Amino acid sequence: MKELVQIWNRVTGKQYSSVNSNDKELRDLSNNRLRRDIDTSTFEANLSECEGLNSKFSDDLDFSEGKEEIINRLFTNRRNGQKTRKPKCLFILFLLGFISLGVAFVILFLHPYDVLFRWKVVLSDGGEIFESWRKPEVKLYCRVYLFNVTNAEEYMSGQDTKIKVKEIGPFVYREALEHSNVTFNENGTLSTIPLHPLIWEEELSEGNKEDDILYLPHIALLSIANVVSQQSFMTRFGLNNLIGLTNSQPLMKMTAREFMMGFKSELMTLGNTFMPSWIYFDKLGLIDRMYDFNGDFETIFTGENDISRSGLIDTYRGSTDLPQWDGKYCSNVQNASDGTKFQGAVSRNETVLFYRKSLCRAAPLIPVEESIKNGMKAYKYVFPEHMLDNGKYNEKNKCFCRHGKCLPEGLIDVTDCYYGFPIALSYPHFYKGDDVLFSKVEGLTPNKEQHETRFWVQPDAGLPLDVSSKFQINMALGDISNIRHVEKFSNLYLPLLWFDIRMYTLPPNLELKFKLYLNILPVVEQCWMYISFIAGTILILITTYILTFKIMFKSYAKKNQNINFRPRLWVERERKNNGNSKGDIYTPCEVPLSDTDSDQTYDTKSTFLKTQSDKIKELGHRLGDKVHKFELTHSKHNKKQSDRKNSLITPEESQDETNEAFKSDSSESDSYTNRYREVKQSDSEDDCKYLEVLDDGAEFDDKNYRRDRKNEMFVHIE
Repeated sequence: MKELVQIWNRVTGKQYSSVNSNDKELRDLSNNRLRRDIDTSTFEANLSECEGLNSKFSDDLDFSEGKEEIINRLFTNRRNGQKTRKPKCLFILFLLGFISLGVAFVILFLHPYDVLFRWKVVLSDGGEIFESWRKPEVKLYCRVYLFNVTNAEEYMSGQDTKIKVKEIGPFVYREALEHSNVTFNENGTLSTIPLHPLIWEEELSEGNKEDDILYLPHIALLSIANVVSQQSFMTRFGLNNLIGLTNSQPLMKMTAREFMMGFKSELMTLGNTFMPSWIYFDKLGLIDRMYDFNGDFETIFTGENDISRSGLIDTYRGSTDLPQWDGKYCSNVQNASDGTKFQGAVSRNETVLFYRKSLCRAAPLIPVEESIKNGMKAYKYVFPEHMLDNGKYNEKNKCFCRHGKCLPEGLIDVTDCYYGFPIALSYPHFYKGDDVLFSKVEGLTPNKEQHETRFWVQPDAGLPLDVSSKFQINMALGDISNIRHVEKFSNLYLPLLWFDIRMYTLPPNLELKFKLYLNILPVVEQCWMYISFIAGTILILITTYILTFKIMFKSYAKKNQNINFRPRLWVERERKNNGNSKGDIYTPCEVPLSDTDSDQTYDTKSTFLKTQSDKIKELGHRLGDKVHKFELTHSKHNKKQSDRKNSLITPEESQDETNEAFKSDSSESDSYTNRYREVKQSDSEDDCKYLEVLDDGAEFDDKNYRRDRKNEMFVHIE
């Protein structure tokens, strides 16, 4: 009986005290049913209460009306101490999604790489790029090629009308570039003194030595003769006597080092003695004079105000213009590079400037090719066509004509940069020069690949990756026919040497560092931005989907599954059943009984909201077998007690025979108005027991049920 009562409590959601039924009660069944009217009214009141509970979950429920309940179900704990519904993990994922999107938008609009790049490129005291600029670790070489005169005696004797020259070299020196005495200024510049000491590199000289004896021009004699030839007769007479006394010759044997770094002569000694303001040195060498930076100083842009100008020249010797040229186009050196660092953030067609003291001007460089150099993006720059024109093709270049005297195309007069000596610059072997330059000289073979200047520059940072600056030093002699020993050199453009300032590649540590800054970090920034966008969007969509459809709507739907959304139809059906005094109440039960079932707790509210007839129908088949077995056993026991067969057992006696465990089950029944009792009916053929709802307001419907005498139960007719 205990098991039956437990199952009944599970069906109805309530607990009742068990009462033993007998024949007396069965006969008084009709009297008990008279209470139907009173119980029916109570039952209808409960149905009205259920209707009120269900009304807010009707089919036409607006989501806004139920949002408070959805939120409550989302963030409140479940009953009976079960796991909380608070979605901490989802909240964290949702927050991470917003953080990812925030990071993506920060990268998109603020460009943190640009901030890092600016921080690195600006020349600041102790900065990484500043130290690389102040004393570059790159290996910069000066490769010198001398023009040895192969027919010196024949030409001087008049046998040959042209000077024959042969290129000898390279003689390689390493240039230890350094910017010394650095002082930072308040206007975004720094002041420094450039130093370019040379170190002999015999291993790179390809077997050529500084001690090699060559026939080379006597630069001091030819230079003084060119200067004095325009002076008065007395000045020319004095010079001719001096040349005769010293027996100076325009071509002489000397070592390669003497020609490049300087050699002593009587003429230079006299010039230094009597004209110290003009010749303050006692020996003359072309490379030595070319790398003479005595008294030079310059100001450099730090990039504080404009990072694209970082490392570029602001002023040279205190001015933005060179004093030897007239006109801004020829004299300007501002925003030019000395080759250490070029202008940054340049476009594909933008021109940059290059200045070296040996060049004596700021020369434009134009991009002609884009490629990958040393693993980095680079533009190839060359000098524009007709750069060494003196106004023949480019009208602006007329300012390079010294004192109105223009040299042939391919030469630029740099006399004022070389102490008044008649020095002119050209490309090696008179490359791209006028044909007149080859009229009195043999042995020159201009070649584009060997003699063209080129710069490979990383356009974003202005970093030089491969440098080859090539120029030739020549003597542009005028009419010196009135000077002794040099008459044959009148109106001659005599090649002396050409040099190649060469940087092959960056040091491995600098190359790796700049690859990181220029190649890897921009890609990392872009990938990070796209990944942040994608990850943030996915996280927000997933968490929104889970919160909306997996938790809120799912919880809302689960709750509604336990509620009849048709309360009015439900009440009408109950009333109809009550009116016909018939209801689908009796169903077999086939659920096995166990003690463990009593430990489970059910939601009495949701169970009550289901109709009694539907509930019993749903579980009737599961209870049938157990109830039938229990009835047979109990019937035999009742036959033995024949003396009490027709008597009604009092509630007190019933309570003595009832297990004390059922008393606790009756505590929850106070909130419900319907009461149930067990009845036992003795039949003339067999003793069977049935469960009957006395207070449901429904009557037994003979049309819907038939009696199964074999199994001793009523069976519903479909």
